[in-house]
Amino acid sequence: MTVVIEKPEQPERTEAVEPVAAAGRVRKVGRPAVVGAIIVVWLVLFALLRGRQTLSLAVADLTDLHRWINDLDDSIGANRNSNPVFLYFFNEIRLVIDNLVTFVQHLISQPSGARPVPEIGWLGVVGLAGYVSWAVGNWKVALLTVAGFTFFGLQGLWQQSMDTLALILCAVFVALLFAIPLGVWAGLSDRFNRIMTPFLDFMQTMPTFVYLAPLTLFFLIGGASGTIATVIYAAPPTIRITAHAIRNVSRTTVEAADSLGATSRQSLLKVLLPMSKRTVVMGVNQTIMAALAMVTIAALINAPGLGPVVLQALQSLDVGTAFNAGLAIVVMAIVLDRVTTAASVREEHARNARDRFAKWRRPLLGAGAVVALVLVYLSHTYVWAADFPGDGTVGTHIASAADSVTNWAQDSLSGVTNAFRDAITNGLLNPFQTLLTDSPWWVVGAVLVALAVVLGGWRSGVTTAVCVGLLVGTGVWSDAMTTLASTIVATVLVMVLGIVFGVWMGRSVMADRMIRPTLDAAQVMPPFVYLVPFLALFGATRFTAIVAAIVYGAPVAMKIIADGIRAVPETTVEAATSAGCNTWQIITKVQLPMSRSALTLATNQGLIYVLSMVVVGGLVGAGALGYDVVAGFSQSELYGKGLAAGLAIVLLGVMFDRITQAAARRASA
Repeated sequence: MTVVIEKPEQPERTEAVEPVAAAGRVRKVGRPAVVGAIIVVWLVLFALLRGRQTLSLAVADLTDLHRWINDLDDSIGANRNSNPVFLYFFNEIRLVIDNLVTFVQHLISQPSGARPVPEIGWLGVVGLAGYVSWAVGNWKVALLTVAGFTFFGLQGLWQQSMDTLALILCAVFVALLFAIPLGVWAGLSDRFNRIMTPFLDFMQTMPTFVYLAPLTLFFLIGGASGTIATVIYAAPPTIRITAHAIRNVSRTTVEAADSLGATSRQSLLKVLLPMSKRTVVMGVNQTIMAALAMVTIAALINAPGLGPVVLQALQSLDVGTAFNAGLAIVVMAIVLDRVTTAASVREEHARNARDRFAKWRRPLLGAGAVVALVLVYLSHTYVWAADFPGDGTVGTHIASAADSVTNWAQDSLSGVTNAFRDAITNGLLNPFQTLLTDSPWWVVGAVLVALAVVLGGWRSGVTTAVCVGLLVGTGVWSDAMTTLASTIVATVLVMVLGIVFGVWMGRSVMADRMIRPTLDAAQVMPPFVYLVPFLALFGATRFTAIVAAIVYGAPVAMKIIADGIRAVPETTVEAATSAGCNTWQIITKVQLPMSRSALTLATNQGLIYVLSMVVVGGLVGAGALGYDVVAGFSQSELYGKGLAAGLAIVLLGVMFDRITQAAARRASA
């Protein structure tokens, strides 16, 4: 009886278990498999529909949108001095900024039409710069500042360096007037912070190139437009970091101030801002670095300084001159970075100091102020202290040496560099670019939307669909796909380098100490400067822009991945080791999987950095959207196409940013 009763129940148990197992197997289909299926379908459609509906456009061809923008530009130019909006708003802003820049230039440099010598000559500028560096930092950064400013004169680039410094000072001053109050407001108000965050994301996603074209429409070309572009580009870091600093002040400290009867104003001025001072100064540091990067790029709209020297040298393939001016930009970046970094930690070091000479700091600073004022007087009174002595022999030698190294590299390393270039170009870039540009536009758009949904969710899919539709409307779809191909290939190589070196740095303290200073120095350099050495190695090709983009984007990816690897709990690694895992298994099975969010964030930042540099590569033959933007500045009939290309770059950046940010949130969930 027992057997007879149990046997009929056995099939029922099997039938009940099998659907559950089948359902479990369906649920286990992961995102990588779906991504693979999407790519397979794409390849099949590419093979069937290659060359159809690609929306290709010749270099000189214009769409109705491009012609409309050209007509708008002509109309604005014709009515600039009669239209009330321009007469009483845009023109007034340009006049104020232009007067500010001219005033600072008259102080420290010799703009055209000025008196034979500036108000404060080179000796006074060096003395003031050294004194300010000492006052806000320490004597070490003061010596660095004096050496750096003197080096500008020895290079024969004193005038250009001071023009660049004048633009930076004006842009940072105006940016901080808005950025710090907005940052404080965002730190105090959750609602305002939510409103500001999308705008800041958008502003920081846009490559530097993109800011220039729209501003010339309203403010013309010149120093004023360059300064305004720099203000807009450089303000977001201070806003974000100030808000972060205010929000991270201890709540108990604020509550204690409130309990003592402090008003909101007193709490802000006496508690929140003093306790946030170090972090806010770090935000100022980031704003200064962003300003230097934008000021050099603003050479495209006729902003003065070191940027035009580099730009003209790149366009004429004069590596020596470009290297000399690029070196001056790097030195200025290092000096400004070290001064602001020292300022952010000075008070903490002063509190911890046990130096017996600390009590003499104020008297010594007073004496230093007297010396600086004497140097200013001498430079204002005597020509020998106003005009930097010498004829720039050091700069000539630097340029000559750079040319010699370039010639040697081209003669001796051409076999290696050409082989490397051809391998990447023919093995990765050309096939992927062909897949993007020769597929029907609607196939590529559908693939991008599908990948966005799979990787980032339906909101990323909607954003991508909107961006794809707008990209089609810009009339530069083919160039956008070419830029997309270069960006993705460069990002893949950035992530390869990021994972290799990031894992090494995360696992080895010694490796981190050796590599991190180099990464810090690399992140200080403006994008312009990266093009110079690779122009010498690879010539004026799109591959030059890709390699420069890899070197530009790799440091941030390495740092993020290293921090992610280091954040993996030591107990987890020890457990894997005790279970018999070797080093390779620990890295691939434990540390990298547990660092998924860091990997995704590194991809996000790498993409944004790479896109910015790939577009700048339009100056050295990279073509596509970067070339369209540059051509729009130089040829009035292509202005509309250049502005549309700038919009396309923004759309690519927004699309990349939203997909990778959403993927990062999913990975960390």
